[in-house]
Amino acid sequence: MSSMSSKASRHTWLTAVPAAAALLACTPAGHAQTLANQSVEERLDTLKRVIDQQQQRIRSLEQQVTELQMEQRGRGLAGAAASPAEGESATSAASAFAPRQDDAVSPALAQITPGAPAPGGGGQTATGVPARPPVPASAAGTDESGAVGTSQKAAQPARTEAEEAVAQREHAPLFDRRLTLDWGISDTYYDRRQLQLSGFLALDAIFLGNINLGETKSHQLMTDLDVRYGLTDRVSIDVDVPYVYRYSNFIVGGAGGSAGTLSDASATSSALGDVNFGLYYQFVKESASWPDIVGSLRVKAPSGTSPFGIKLVQLDPNNTNLVAPSKLPTGTGFWNITGGLSLLKTFDPIVLFGSVSYTYNVARSFSDISSVVGQTQPAKVKLGDIVQWGAGAALAFSEKDSASISYTMAIEPKSKTQAPGQDWQSVPGSETMAATLNFGLNHVVNKHLTINGSVSVGLTPDAPNFVVGVRFPYTF
Repeated sequence: MSSMSSKASRHTWLTAVPAAAALLACTPAGHAQTLANQSVEERLDTLKRVIDQQQQRIRSLEQQVTELQMEQRGRGLAGAAASPAEGESATSAASAFAPRQDDAVSPALAQITPGAPAPGGGGQTATGVPARPPVPASAAGTDESGAVGTSQKAAQPARTEAEEAVAQREHAPLFDRRLTLDWGISDTYYDRRQLQLSGFLALDAIFLGNINLGETKSHQLMTDLDVRYGLTDRVSIDVDVPYVYRYSNFIVGGAGGSAGTLSDASATSSALGDVNFGLYYQFVKESASWPDIVGSLRVKAPSGTSPFGIKLVQLDPNNTNLVAPSKLPTGTGFWNITGGLSLLKTFDPIVLFGSVSYTYNVARSFSDISSVVGQTQPAKVKLGDIVQWGAGAALAFSEKDSASISYTMAIEPKSKTQAPGQDWQSVPGSETMAATLNFGLNHVVNKHLTINGSVSVGLTPDAPNFVVGVRFPYTF
């Protein structure tokens, strides 16, 4: 900045003298006579004052350029330093650089003074530069009443296409887009091993019977279409329709009466999953001081196959230990309501995001919850309510590409059942704690299409081993 000022100073000194001389030549006779009566020292003092005023104007313009650049990066407001104090007009701001009355500058020299208005008005200087760049009303990030987070898009830091893709994926839908079709496919893999005991304890110390190691390998392929529609620049709704294909392979020892001999069997199922609906509201739009704050409310319907009442059958006639469900469920069997809050802040090229949510599972009565063939057990079931939170960061390493990493934790307390005429009973082993580490990679193809890839790794036994997915949101 100092080198720029010094160069501008030298340039001003070199150009001010011939400019002043030219203007003196064009001065009316009365003005020329006034200058002729001045000594050389007085003329040099006058030129020096003009040059000082030009240097002040140059420094002011440099400050305005810096502030405009900061605004484009989301780190400042345009014209913050150049704006006059409250109640001060643009004319008074410009007059700060105008010569004082006692400077005795002739009208001819005053025409090149940076602070003097140009002929024709318009609030501009003689060089055509506005005396004070107009500050848009949206630059303050508030409305006339001073409320934070109004519909002023200019207050939001400019995001690249890659950062906008992260915001849509990790935070909230694009409110300024009327319609978005988001199609995706994912593969969820589970691998569970458990010790199976078939026998009894003698003398409370000796186990008599078979000890087998059972293993279950399961893949769940799901494809879904999420249709989102922006009602306003703050309100958006969506509906997500999934279709689920499940495959499970059960491996158990005990074939032919030998614990060391394994046998396996498979089961498959495919059907519609649980359809869910969502409503989003943007409480606060991102500005230099505030993050994006979006609230959401989702309702999931039990449109998929319920897991209750599915009977366990012997899949291998040579192994009585190999029992598995006759079919696999594609849904939870419950209505649930999820309320959430998410935040996102852009620090170009890094985007930080986080969320917290609470899911309430509505209790439901079933005509049969028993898994034993030939047995019917009606009961009312209440799944535990789920608390989930997570946070992460994304890095936009180009205008169209970004990578993200995040952590998610979900805790679900024990489920409960209630037989007719009896009290609620907790289900042993139904409490879960699932934590995952998520990695994402986004690529913006064009202004309509984005490709989002993701990999989630389970960190606890209750979480899936991994989830691999890809989504293709298309915005109109």
